[in-house]
Formats: sequence, C-alpha cells, structure tokens
Amino acid sequence: MTKDTLPAYAIVELLIRLAQIDPHIGDYKGHAISVDSAVVKTTNGKIPLLKTLIWQQFEQPDLITEADLKEVILAFQPLNTGRKKRQ
Repeated sequence: MTKDTLPAYAIVELLIRLAQIDPHIGDYKGHAISVDSAVVKTTNGKIPLLKTLIWQQFEQPDLITEADLKEVILAFQPLNTGRKKRQ
C-alpha cells in the first residue's frame, strides 16, 4: 500500500462504527482523497474523515473513542438539504 493509498475497508469499518451512533450516516458508496482527509460519500450524504483517523482505524481501532466518533459525526452533510446539521 502506497503512502497516498487508504485502506477502503478501514473507511467502511469507521462508517459502521459511526452508524451505530447515528444510523442516518448511511452505507459506503465511495470516497475521494484530498491532502489530509477523505470525503466519504454514503447513501445518505457525505462525511469528511481525516487520514489520521482512517489509519488509526486500520492500525489501532481500540484507541478511537465514542467521543472521537461523535465529533466526526458533527461534520456529516446529509443529502436532504432541509435537514439540519447535528450540534
């Protein structure tokens, strides 16, 4: 795996963990990589995930706390623009 490649299954695992907290996240559809994050498209919207978090899920998932995941959920952007962003 090259430095610019991210393990897709670690992204899917993160989405599963996020959906356990908020089922509105949706299922994995794809992702696009930027400099320090990946924007993940789901069946219900999109969510940015830092590369460091994805690698942590790959290498040491037990170190990611529920509080960390709840912080990530705040950035979720639902497809339905009428739905309010979580606070």
